[in-house]
Amino acid sequence: MNELIERLKENVIQGRMTRDDEGIDDTLTGPGVVELTRMALEHKITLKDVIAEGLTAGMEVVGEKFNAKEYYVPDMLASAEAVSSAMDILKPHLEAADLAAKGRFAIVTVKGDIHDIGKNIVAILLKGAGYEVVDLGIDVPTDRIVDYVREKKPDYLGLSALLTTTMLVMGDIIEALKTADLRDSVKVLIGGAAVSQEFAREIGADAYCADGFEAVRILDSYRQA
Repeated sequence: MNELIERLKENVIQGRMTRDDEGIDDTLTGPGVVELTRMALEHKITLKDVIAEGLTAGMEVVGEKFNAKEYYVPDMLASAEAVSSAMDILKPHLEAADLAAKGRFAIVTVKGDIHDIGKNIVAILLKGAGYEVVDLGIDVPTDRIVDYVREKKPDYLGLSALLTTTMLVMGDIIEALKTADLRDSVKVLIGGAAVSQEFAREIGADAYCADGFEAVRILDSYRQA
């Protein structure tokens, strides 16, 4: 593997956005993810290699460490934010090369719920994995969500709820999509502390995601099917 890409991957794992960041285990110095991404472009390294072998490969290791409880949420979030910044740098180059995103993912915290940390983490991870992510915000009314699906036609819709009192709104949204004859146009994924796989089946969601890494795996599995 190209040495620069290997350095990019390692800096993602360490959560070093720029050269000023210490990293998780304080072993790396020099350019961080932002600088290395720009250097990769200057060296004409392919966008595919930058994303797949550098950014995505690094986040896969972060996911393994997070699942093994070697990393905690702040560690994972540092890496995810570094990747998000790198994707912002790459976006105009991807558009110029006419390389489409994997799909458009609209994500929202449902009406009555103002929690957004989990939603934001999922959004960053999906963005880093190559999906176009549109964050509709928190406490979003059902009719606004339905209007967005009708007008913008996202491939995926992510619904988040932390509270048991607001998780029921997810079912209302799915029913509203059915009423508007839009349910079959979008895959609906749900997540949050209040929900479960059983609840996803109960309300007719396409999938339950325990965390952002699982969301990436599920979406990628749809593309491979």
